[in-house]
Amino acid sequence: MTTTVQFEAKTKALIDDLKSVCANYGLGNDGNEFKIITQVFLYKFLNDKYVYELKQLEPALAKADDFDEALKQYSDDDLELLTMQISENTARIAPKNLLSRLFEQQNKDKFADIFDQTLLNVAKDNIDIFSVLTQGGEKVVLFENLSKYVTDNKDAFCKAIVNKLVNFSFEHIFTQKFDFFATIFEYLIKDYNSNSGGKYAEYFTPHAVAKIMAACLVTEDNVNNATCYDPSAGSGTLLMNLAHAIGEDKCTIYSQDISQKSSALLRLNLILNNLVHSIQNIIQGNTILSPYHKQDDGQLDQFDYIVSNPPFKLDFSDYSAD
Repeated sequence: MTTTVQFEAKTKALIDDLKSVCANYGLGNDGNEFKIITQVFLYKFLNDKYVYELKQLEPALAKADDFDEALKQYSDDDLELLTMQISENTARIAPKNLLSRLFEQQNKDKFADIFDQTLLNVAKDNIDIFSVLTQGGEKVVLFENLSKYVTDNKDAFCKAIVNKLVNFSFEHIFTQKFDFFATIFEYLIKDYNSNSGGKYAEYFTPHAVAKIMAACLVTEDNVNNATCYDPSAGSGTLLMNLAHAIGEDKCTIYSQDISQKSSALLRLNLILNNLVHSIQNIIQGNTILSPYHKQDDGQLDQFDYIVSNPPFKLDFSDYSAD
């Protein structure tokens, strides 16, 4: 197998392992399984990205046999100086909130509380850049209290999740390109988007279709500073393909969608594809009733590119008159 294929297989295996843990604790095909899978996957991804970036900046950390022990030798000030050099696409994670530190505490009493607090700490520390905004101005942070979705054996459940995460590393994956992460994203949400037309189909347009649409739209070379908009973005597959065709560093994403689930998926998609700078433009709200992206005089914003898979199944009879 090629290296890319190996990475893809290992990443899919991690997703399967997380779903297996959920099933073992009574959450298989449960509506809350989606929240747990996507959030712990994202925590692991952000954790490894932060570690990877530190190693790129500091050779001593990269060469260390035990990264965590080596990190403990750095003062708070030295670590802060290193962290300031990390790209904006990387979440800031305090040492106490790293997965390795969480793993060390797995046999403590009330481990579920420690697990939840760790995720909440990471969300709080990155609230300004990584939060999705609601139409009413509320910030939807990265993570929530996840153990509340487990009825019994919360500590054991959280311990099982951590043990699956700690045996895997994303560090060799950060050099992969768009198609790799598009494949992983499709696999991650496949159980929540059955038959590409089932209950959750509104969140996801197939990658192949989105790729063709992007190719039809982006016909010029060297496009720069482009704005891209989707009024019913779902998971953002159309926007991701459009941004990739233009160049992720040459465009800014804008979107709106009424669904909490789709907004969470879109944020995950943006993080995987180095488009963190656009998270601030992701609005959770009703575009038909109250489009958010407007100019100072109240006129609707205009964009260089607009893509959409309209919400054909949406019943908006309750507010059609408005």
